Amino acid sequence: MKTDRYALAIVILTCACAGPGSATAIAQESWTDSITVNGDLRLRYDGIREEGDPDRDRARFRARFGLSADVNENVEAVIQLASGGDNPVSTNQSFDDGFDRKDIGLDLAYLDWTPNENTHVYGGKIKNPFHRVGGHALVWDSDLNPEGVAVKYASGGFFGTAGLMFVEERSSTDDSLLMAQQGGYEFEVSDGVKLKSGIGYFSYTDTIGNEPFYDGQARGNSVDANGDLILEYTELEFFAELDMKLGNLPFKVFAEFVQNTDANVEDSGYAFGAAIGKAGDPGTWQASWTYQDLEADAVISTFTDSDFGGGGTDNKGHVLKGRYALQDNWALAGQLYINEVDHFAGNPHDYDRVLLDLEFKF
Repeated sequence: MKTDRYALAIVILTCACAGPGSATAIAQESWTDSITVNGDLRLRYDGIREEGDPDRDRARFRARFGLSADVNENVEAVIQLASGGDNPVSTNQSFDDGFDRKDIGLDLAYLDWTPNENTHVYGGKIKNPFHRVGGHALVWDSDLNPEGVAVKYASGGFFGTAGLMFVEERSSTDDSLLMAQQGGYEFEVSDGVKLKSGIGYFSYTDTIGNEPFYDGQARGNSVDANGDLILEYTELEFFAELDMKLGNLPFKVFAEFVQNTDANVEDSGYAFGAAIGKAGDPGTWQASWTYQDLEADAVISTFTDSDFGGGGTDNKGHVLKGRYALQDNWALAGQLYINEVDHFAGNPHDYDRVLLDLEFKF
């Protein structure tokens, strides 16, 4: 029942707020000593070639500006604004509409409580606390910032995260929540070689008979004649990453599998790939390749990669990425998507996309 779910939320919030006494305030010369400001700006060319549709070329940008403030010695407050309006999986904004003023939205607004060196408790509109395998977006788009409470713990090689997210509030029926857990272990296989593996469990409530989240667009998920979801989504994830060195360069191989245990067909997805290098100091670089196959009802389509196949599920294909550090805090990056989409929808066709970026951080 709805009341029971809110009781669970109250328990988690109570645990987050309770502690062994109040924290000691930090001695500061002025209030500005507690504040850190950061931001970034990205300029992008976005070229889409989809079989059966006209070619599309866009000039886009992303702008983010945030600050963090020490409330006391173990609580931090974080606020961030971003371009892109209200889309939960994209902060991109196109240069169009006759030089109109562009939308800015609240991208982050959360508290981070650190009761000990191994634990973080988050509450609000938070950074995604779940590990994204290989940095790939099979389950979670990189721009997604969920809303709710989460606890992260890491000690030795063990890491784990538990969260309760408030996905959709409804006045006429039960709300949709996300109850999520993810955990795993990282250990040294040999000198300089580490293996990280784990599992995730992401369970959404009250999806059947309701519109797909955010804007009502199915994006590959199965819906009825009214456009409402016909399945529940309980996503079980398994993953592994192997980190090592190739010469002086960091090298990683990874694999991930996810299955919606509430679906009987089109219920699974997987990705595997490799990455080499790290674009940090000027003149350094990184590159990666990933292959993905994501069936229509493997995951909630709203929150997966917004670039792969144009967003959503029912897609498969390759992603090539590269990044080169031109100067301090300035990089050139590119992504190439060679995808096939809409197999289960009965309209299989090619979808190719090129993204070229200039990235600036401050």
